[in-house]
Amino acid sequence: MTGVQTPGRVHRHRHAAPRGEGPRRTGQHAGATPHRHWGDPAIPVTMPGMALKPILISNAVRAAVVGAWLSLGGCAALSPAPATDTTGWQRQLQAPAPLPAVLLLGEQHDAPEHQAWERDTVQTLARQQRLAAVVLEMAHSGHSTRALAPTASETEVQEALDWQAAGWDWAPYAPVVMAAVQAGVPVHGGNLRRSHMREVMQQTHWDQHLPPTAWERQRDAIRSGHCDLLPASQLTPMARIQLAKDASIAAVAQAQLQPGQTVLVIAGRGHVLRSVGIPTWLPAGLRAQVAVAQAQGATPTPPGDYDWLVQTPAVPSQDHCADLRARWQTGVPAAPQTQKP
Repeated sequence: MTGVQTPGRVHRHRHAAPRGEGPRRTGQHAGATPHRHWGDPAIPVTMPGMALKPILISNAVRAAVVGAWLSLGGCAALSPAPATDTTGWQRQLQAPAPLPAVLLLGEQHDAPEHQAWERDTVQTLARQQRLAAVVLEMAHSGHSTRALAPTASETEVQEALDWQAAGWDWAPYAPVVMAAVQAGVPVHGGNLRRSHMREVMQQTHWDQHLPPTAWERQRDAIRSGHCDLLPASQLTPMARIQLAKDASIAAVAQAQLQPGQTVLVIAGRGHVLRSVGIPTWLPAGLRAQVAVAQAQGATPTPPGDYDWLVQTPAVPSQDHCADLRARWQTGVPAAPQTQKP
């Protein structure tokens, strides 16, 4: 495949969704919280009757898809994972038990408590000298802070990561990124480069990565996450992008492995789920663990998709679909916006 790097060994989960648990749609649950799938502010989407006129989905609207991704089911091979809070999570990190080679943190992008949890995790692991690297969904692959000194400024860090190109607001993630840089831990962008997206959308081999049930649920989550406004012809291409992003993050994480240390991956919860996300692209023999932060009132994450559930306070609910519906009904493109937490 041209231009898109994927790991050589693939660990594919073959577990169907739990019986009776179909895909949930955004808005079904009171307090269900939004999530952003794609870090790039300008994924072209065409709508019926618009003569292939592209609509640029704003980052704020793109944040609405958390409920859909949380509905993706997982394998039930794990025993029920313990639920804890951020204090309990810190106790886990302080335990003498060895860390996994890759530790994936799944966040809700508009929950400030989740970025604080990530910052604290970085600081604890760095202080223990057990942190090999941090890999972010919020920056594109090929960009890193490795060449920077711990005294680098925020401006220098943003330039090294080409942060603005990915379209994410810097403010929520500055404490996370700077905690790593100031500790001498390299931060790497992991996400799929925007220049590869159109190519990926046409590649059919992505369609065979997941079991059929999981693949269909992935597509349904995209449909729901876009407020049922996407044409059916767009669902599969957009699902391919999601898988390619997960494959890219997994490849970057593997490249940073160090004996006796862990690589910390920070991404939205939909990206870290064991049954459909980044773990499906990691080698079967690589020890990886998933911790998911979940705000009170959010759509529950299937227990088989994580090892640890970190519970946080509720965040105000927002109807991000309203703006998207209004713009698509009038045919007015959504202007690119800076994502707000």
